[in-house]
Amino acid sequence: MRSWRVTTPGPIGTGPLRLSSVPVPEPAPDELLVRVLVCGVCRTDLHVTEGDLPVHRPAMTPGHEVVGEVVAKGATASGFALGDRVGVAWLRHTCGECKFCLRGAENLCPQSRYTGWDADGGYAEYTVVPAAYAHHLPAGYTDDELAPLLCAGLIGYRALQRAEVPEGGRLGLYGFGGSAHLAAQVALARGATVHVLTRGRAAQELALELGAASAGPADASPPEPLDAAILFAPAGGLVPVALAALDRGGTLAIAGIHLTDVPELNYQRHLFQERQVRSVTANTRADAREFLDFAGRHHLEVTTRPYALADADQALADLAAGRFTGAAVLRA
Repeated sequence: MRSWRVTTPGPIGTGPLRLSSVPVPEPAPDELLVRVLVCGVCRTDLHVTEGDLPVHRPAMTPGHEVVGEVVAKGATASGFALGDRVGVAWLRHTCGECKFCLRGAENLCPQSRYTGWDADGGYAEYTVVPAAYAHHLPAGYTDDELAPLLCAGLIGYRALQRAEVPEGGRLGLYGFGGSAHLAAQVALARGATVHVLTRGRAAQELALELGAASAGPADASPPEPLDAAILFAPAGGLVPVALAALDRGGTLAIAGIHLTDVPELNYQRHLFQERQVRSVTANTRADAREFLDFAGRHHLEVTTRPYALADADQALADLAAGRFTGAAVLRA
C-alpha cells in the first residue's frame, strides 16, 4: 500500500514526509483493519511532521481523522462488522486501571497512546485500530465531512467543556480553522453569542456566515467582554490578549497540543477577578460519543478542502500557510 512516512522531522518545505510502498498491516487480535476512505489533515500532523512534537518512533505515518471501511478483524475484535463505516481518532489506548482512567479522565492516562504519533495513522491506504477505540459514525454526512469531526470536532467539543461557557454566554474564539468552525456551531446551537478573532478575511467571512456575532483580527478587542474564550491558534502571544478580553470570572481554554511561548502576564490585568486558564489534553471516548451523537442530531456545516492522498505534503504546506478555510481532507 501507499503510506506517507515522517523520515526526518523539519519544516514542511524541507520535505520531511516521504511517500512509500509498505506492506498492508495485519490486525492484532483486538484490532480492526480499516481501508482508509478519507483522512483529515490536522495541525497536530503538522507539529509531528515538523518536529514540534517529537515522533515516538521512526518513520511514523501521521493522520488521526480517519473515515474508513472495516475489511478484516482480529479474533477478539467486537462491536463492528465487515463492511461497516468506522472512525479512527487520536486516542487509541489507555490502561483502564490508573487513577485517571478510573475517575473518567482517560485522556490523562500516563500510558495513553495515539494514532499517528505512537502508531501509524491514516496518511495511507490502510490502517489498524483497536476495536474498543474505534467509533460509529453519524448518518447524514459525506466521508469528507465526517473526517474533521474525529479530531477538529472532538477537540473543539472538549475545549467548550473546559471553557465552561455559561448559558447564553459570550464566547470568543481565537483562530478559526478546522476545529473552531465546528466548535462555533456547537456553541451557537447551545445559545451562546460567538465572537471570532482570527487572521484572514476568508476565515472572518466564514465565521459570519455560520452565525458569529462579530469577526475581526486576532489581536483586536471583541465588541463586548467575554464570559469564556478558546484559543485554537498555536500562538502563545495571544494568551494575554484573550485573558484581557475576559469579563470577571471568565475562563480561557487553550485547545492546541502545542503552543509557542506565552509572554509575561500581568496579574491585575490578566488573572485577577477569578479569571482562569485551562489547557485541553485530547478527549475521552465519552466525549467522542457525546459529540458524535450531537452531530447526528444537529447537522453541522463542515467546510473541507479535498486533496489526493498523493498530495499530503502539499496539504500540510497549505495548512501551515493558512491557504484555505475549514479543514483539509485526503482522499485515498
